[in-house]
Amino acid sequence: MSLRVGVLAVASASPDHQLPQARAKQFARGFFAGDFGQSDGELERLLETYDNAGVEHRFIGRPIEWLEQKRSFAEKNQAYREQALLLSARAGAAALERAGIDRREYGAIVFASSTGLSTPSLDARLVQTLELPRTIHRLPLWGLGCGGGGAGLARAHALARGLQKPVLVIACELCSLTFVHGDRRKSNLVAVALFGDGAAATVVAPEPWWQPERGPELLSGYARLIDDSEHIMGWDVEDEGLRVRFAPTIPEIVIELAAEMASDAAHSAGLSADQLQHLVVHPGGRKVLDAWESALGLDRERLRYAREVLRDHGNMSSPTVLFVLERFLANTAASGEPGLLLALGPGFCAEGVVFRW
Repeated sequence: MSLRVGVLAVASASPDHQLPQARAKQFARGFFAGDFGQSDGELERLLETYDNAGVEHRFIGRPIEWLEQKRSFAEKNQAYREQALLLSARAGAAALERAGIDRREYGAIVFASSTGLSTPSLDARLVQTLELPRTIHRLPLWGLGCGGGGAGLARAHALARGLQKPVLVIACELCSLTFVHGDRRKSNLVAVALFGDGAAATVVAPEPWWQPERGPELLSGYARLIDDSEHIMGWDVEDEGLRVRFAPTIPEIVIELAAEMASDAAHSAGLSADQLQHLVVHPGGRKVLDAWESALGLDRERLRYAREVLRDHGNMSSPTVLFVLERFLANTAASGEPGLLLALGPGFCAEGVVFRW
């Protein structure tokens, strides 16, 4: 029998500044005034996005007043480094405490983040802050965006099995700090309606540290890359920084491919799609969650935790699916049934794991 691997703990952390959706809408109305023609009618129509996004509030790394001022790439990136280290350490320490494993036992750390730049990658500092072994294997993941949390779990599954040691996964994003003042496109207006900041951490470990009663067993990792899809989601690097790129066709892609991806992921674990009783997905937005429900014939209760996280935190990119996992585990009794955790990100790709809980 192969070595079994599972999740021992999940923890999350949010910045101190809460931004209600009404305040975000007010900011957008002032910032984008005059950008969509002489009449404000088009702007007001676009601002309805804020009312229909499924977001009530989110947390951001700097007050909205700080974001109202034009900032250089260097200034925004420095704020990213500061906040990412703070939030990552907070989430990581909580996950390590909940797992209860001697920190000298850890074999690897996976750090997913795509909203700022740092060399060395921030996990080098986090190893020291969190008092992990200096011989630990470090795996920074950059450029996976919203898919980073799912990818982090999948890579941790492979590392924990190969190294036969516990692995710490941290995903952290400061989406708000990438705001580009020179970007007056509709997509930037929509981004303000959706995105927030946060960090989440999880401990993945093999037996004997992990036992079935401790948390979900990870059965297999899953990844799917779509050819010639770079235009769908990503960054365009400009003088002001990282300009968001995402296509309005993402819900259509989910409707087209969701059933196939669920089936392929289940098969990777030796299961059929109809055996997947749990579904933990990244809430990219309300329309994306609607697309999952439509494609898989789900009632709204199946994605309730994804909708709750979207409501309370917005789309935080990579850590969001781990926020959903934390809420799912806190409210779902173990039944031994299989499930799928999946996030979509730049590539365009899907990343995640099949689990049993």
